[in-house]
Amino acid sequence: MVKYFDEEWPKEEELLRLGLEMSRKNKADRFPTAGERWPRGGEVIQDKKPMRAYMIGNGESRKGFDLSRLRNTGKIFGCNALHREFLPDVITAVDHGIMHEIYHAGVAQKIPCYFRDWTKVPAMIYDDMLTGGLDKLEVDKIKESGKFIKENKKNDAKEFVMHGANLKGLVKIKKETGEIEPTNINHAVLRVSWIQQPDYSHSLTDYMPNNKDHGWACGASAGYIACEVYKAKEVYLIGHDLYSTNEKVNNLFAGTEHYVSKDNSPTPAVNWIRQWKAMFDGFQDVSFYKVNRFNDGRDQVNGRIKEWEGTKNLFYIDYSTLDNIL
Repeated sequence: MVKYFDEEWPKEEELLRLGLEMSRKNKADRFPTAGERWPRGGEVIQDKKPMRAYMIGNGESRKGFDLSRLRNTGKIFGCNALHREFLPDVITAVDHGIMHEIYHAGVAQKIPCYFRDWTKVPAMIYDDMLTGGLDKLEVDKIKESGKFIKENKKNDAKEFVMHGANLKGLVKIKKETGEIEPTNINHAVLRVSWIQQPDYSHSLTDYMPNNKDHGWACGASAGYIACEVYKAKEVYLIGHDLYSTNEKVNNLFAGTEHYVSKDNSPTPAVNWIRQWKAMFDGFQDVSFYKVNRFNDGRDQVNGRIKEWEGTKNLFYIDYSTLDNIL
């Protein structure tokens, strides 16, 4: 039976209308409105894309990868000594030596820094905390040695952060010779950071449930900050190798200050694996991607993690797949 134009046109018109609506919706999803591009005073730009976080570990698998390529596609979260070679958007550290190195380098005047037990106290109590009851002559002698106190310039700082035993618990001066010798081998240096302005340093504890630090390693601690504070919905683990491909420690900064020797045995991965699994389970609305250089199971670094099997929000990708995402 022949269908006439006036019978078919209403159907075609409806299809055309639906098509135009879908086209407008797709366009709206791709392009911001004028109000989103140029918000008026006090208005907030609404970003339709999920927040993407790149968690940069210091495993050797990322050697040669150009981290600057990640700029403008998400936030880059660094760990420990990454600042020596690249300035991320956010950095986390949990060991005293590297925390104060980061602060002394002026990093906290440029980007947010999240440190363990980073308690800022008034400058007026500096002397009491430092000396622990030693007299001024003894303190001056210890300072002159330049061995037992590491601090940045005070300038006009009104607060400071201190880690390590006070001088009385750190060293003793032989009365016969005036020689200074350490008494606490585990805390051979007292570290002080005078808080400069602007200051973007934070204590991890302030962002933990009930102000109680998880006690995690740097990697998972940085991941927690990305998800809890910055509300990341896509998290990419780059350079978080967990294992080693040989009998030596797997870290790009091994053998440098605040790190173990290059000849050390690999660090056991059990805690890192457990802590990241807690992250996957605790943030089930977040998609986690472990980025391996090859992802073909040729070794433990490039394979799947047994303890993570069955985790629905965890995916494995290689560098070529990451390239296509950027």
